[in-house]
Amino acid sequence: MTDARRILSLIDLTDLGESCTDDDVKSLCERATTPYGSVAAVCVWPRFVPVAVAQLAGTGVRIATVVNFPTGDEPTDQVVATTRRALDDGADEIDLVLPYRAYLAGDRVRVEAVLDGVRSIVELPRHLKVILETGELASLEQVSDVARVAIVHGADFVKTSTGKSKVSATPEAVRVMLEAIAASGRPVGIKPSGGIRTVADAMTYLHLADDVMGANWATPATFRFGASGLLDAVLEVLDQP
Repeated sequence: MTDARRILSLIDLTDLGESCTDDDVKSLCERATTPYGSVAAVCVWPRFVPVAVAQLAGTGVRIATVVNFPTGDEPTDQVVATTRRALDDGADEIDLVLPYRAYLAGDRVRVEAVLDGVRSIVELPRHLKVILETGELASLEQVSDVARVAIVHGADFVKTSTGKSKVSATPEAVRVMLEAIAASGRPVGIKPSGGIRTVADAMTYLHLADDVMGANWATPATFRFGASGLLDAVLEVLDQP
């Protein structure tokens, strides 16, 4: 149960379904606070940020949203404008898809322009979480490189995946990302996302964080799970007599 409680506090409870409605977001927000504590954040489409803000006022649960999502291909000015609206609406955290196709094509200028443009308007205590879409990268060397790029350009967290690609979080990619964080000397967090559905799945990634970063490193300020079904698995454990 100790593991389940630890996981609960690290969840970014997510609904990024194409058919998501206001009522779906309200239901998501109701689930964010439990008898055992609250999740770290809810993550919703930008248009639902005001709904989540109203629902979660006073709970301490943070509001996350996504930009340049899921393809990573939007023009820089459009990404920045969407980010600014989300911040104005009350978002606490911006999950930005790094232009991974541009990166794969060798267009570092575009990658850096998007990162710098969004970073320039996301000020602490708000967080910029950069989605690397690791499942679309060709090698762990590229995962390491793109993590370093995101960190150098101001990421507060690096995140594995949108959850929309065929391959989402993997232990191998997360280890490489943790090693990039450790080497950076900066206080950067990590967010494994996509396909994490059980307590055992989650603990695989927490053990990696404990191994690379130390036993007390993973807290809501440094570690998140992007998940929709993980909360149910955690509550099933915590509800046991």
